[in-house]
Amino acid sequence: MATMKKVVLKNYVKGKPKETDMEVLTTSAIPLKVPEASNEAAMVVKNLYLSCDPYMRLLMTKHDEPPEFSYLSDFVPGEAIRSYGVCKVIDSTYPNFKTGDYVWGITGWEEYSLITNPEIFIKINHPELPLSYYTGILGMAGFTAYLGFHEVASPKKGEYVYVSAAAGAVGQLVGQFAKLMGCYVVGSAGSDEKVEMLKSKFGFDDAFNYKKEANLTLALKRFFPQGIDIYFENVGGEMLDAVLVNMRVRGRIAVCGMISQYNLDNPEPVYNTIVITPKRIRVEGFFVFDHFPSYGTFEEMAVSYIKENKITYVEDIVEGLENAPGALIGLYEGRNVGKQVVVVSRE
Repeated sequence: MATMKKVVLKNYVKGKPKETDMEVLTTSAIPLKVPEASNEAAMVVKNLYLSCDPYMRLLMTKHDEPPEFSYLSDFVPGEAIRSYGVCKVIDSTYPNFKTGDYVWGITGWEEYSLITNPEIFIKINHPELPLSYYTGILGMAGFTAYLGFHEVASPKKGEYVYVSAAAGAVGQLVGQFAKLMGCYVVGSAGSDEKVEMLKSKFGFDDAFNYKKEANLTLALKRFFPQGIDIYFENVGGEMLDAVLVNMRVRGRIAVCGMISQYNLDNPEPVYNTIVITPKRIRVEGFFVFDHFPSYGTFEEMAVSYIKENKITYVEDIVEGLENAPGALIGLYEGRNVGKQVVVVSRE
């Protein structure tokens, strides 16, 4: 038995979320064994590392009908917020996991969780690496970058690649995957510090601070005078409009997310879609959930890149569950540098 902290949503959110929309509570003791009366396989886990991700804003608003853009159910006020996390199995009646195993999947923002759908979790095969990597480079962020770039964008050596929100958890990896393919890569970010990191740490060919550009269309023409072959979309809105007119014939746009739109009651229109047909541009969204059977192949590739120092990964780590609300809000304000991770317990 144990007491525990958890982060709950206080009320549904309209507009820009605030730290005060969430609350840290301490509950009374909870059992650390799967209830004997449970007829279905389950497990109790200790949460070690939690992921902060842009999509979580969508789940903080109540939807009468499940929106087409959402693949997870809305958060419930008074209940623990959920995200991807790295966990240690405390007790399990699920045959694939035993006590002491490390796993990753969607868990609660709390110290311990009872998981009633253990089949959606993935066992961690490389605990010799930092476990927090399974919230990022070896978890959803890395798998997203791999799928969006390699499988959706279908890159070729020498192509021109643009990555928005390039200093984030996904963007930093897309740029490095592109460089390993022999592409020319430019990224954008929201601070000079992040721009310098893209060039000096992640090896981007060039980068720019979009907040300092009066005209994004002209900025992209300056960095891509020959046009863009591949755009990895993380932002949406005005950025997507500027990209469309700068795409080359038969360019590809892999739509991962649109963080600039998540806090808006009325998303911004995109005006330049008329160029999609004459330029034969392919625009494709994707979900990692459609591709989990290929996760093992991705994991081994990413592990080899890490061990051979072919790829660099930056985490922005916050200690303590009580600091999780601030970390999540910082994501929408651009305060994070790299993958935003919350440490609940290091073991």
